[in-house]
Parts: sequence; C-alpha cells; structure tokens
Amino acid sequence: MKQQKQDALAMLKADHQQVLALFKDYEALSDRSKVSKQRLAGKICTELRVHAELEERLFYPAVRAQVDDDDLMDEALVEHAAAKDLIAQIEELDPEDDLYDARVKVLSEQIQHHVEEEEGPMFAKVRKAGIDLLALGTQMAELKQQLTGKS
Repeated sequence: MKQQKQDALAMLKADHQQVLALFKDYEALSDRSKVSKQRLAGKICTELRVHAELEERLFYPAVRAQVDDDDLMDEALVEHAAAKDLIAQIEELDPEDDLYDARVKVLSEQIQHHVEEEEGPMFAKVRKAGIDLLALGTQMAELKQQLTGKS
C-alpha cells in the first residue's frame, strides 16, 4: 500500500491530535477501569515514544540547522526528557498505584504544553525557514514505519 505524501508539520500535528484524544479517552474512564486504563496508558506511552524519536532524530536536527533559536530547540528537548521520565514511571507502575492517574494527568498536561509550543512558535519559524517539509515528512514516515511496523 503506497502512502500519501504528508509534510512533516501535518504529520506531527496529526500525531499531536491523536495522542491528545487518547488522553481524553483515558480521563473519561472510571476509576474501576484499571485494565482499560493500563492498556490506554500503554498506547499513549508507545505513541509518545515513537513521536519523540521522530522529532529527535529527524525533525529537530532539520529545524535546528535552519532556524536560529537554540533556546526553543533546547526547551523542546528538555520537555522530551521530562516526558520520557514520566513515561518510564507509568510503564513501571501498576494501575492500582495511588499515583498512577496523577502521573498520567501530569504527562497529559506536559504534552499539552509541548504541543502548544511546537504548533505555535516552532512551526511558525519552520514555515518561514524554507525547510523541504515534504522530503522531511517522507523521511519521518519511513522512520515511523520502521519503529512501529505500520505506516
């Protein structure tokens, strides 16, 4: 199946929307839905790991090379590190743990902030920088397929 070309920003935005929807689904679950919460939290963590890998290996280096804003890029990497730490904690915990939901909630809030930063200031600077977003999107789609086994 041949995949349709998508520019890098559209691809990242679609990933953002998907994971934010998963967080919403998580919050809609009742406190008794421990198995469903664990399954959904696992999916969120997997999606975020893949997304961070795409950004760190391909998107951020391309942006850093063309956009003169090291502070913005450094902040994005620090946000990734904080999210990865929380992801590791969530993956190690049992959903019965008192702080399980709190960790998922804090991760949700961190990701919401990260998305706002990326889709606002960062994406605006990327658009102005003249980066070949279709070529970058193609590279990212290929890496995503390698990481997930799906397109």
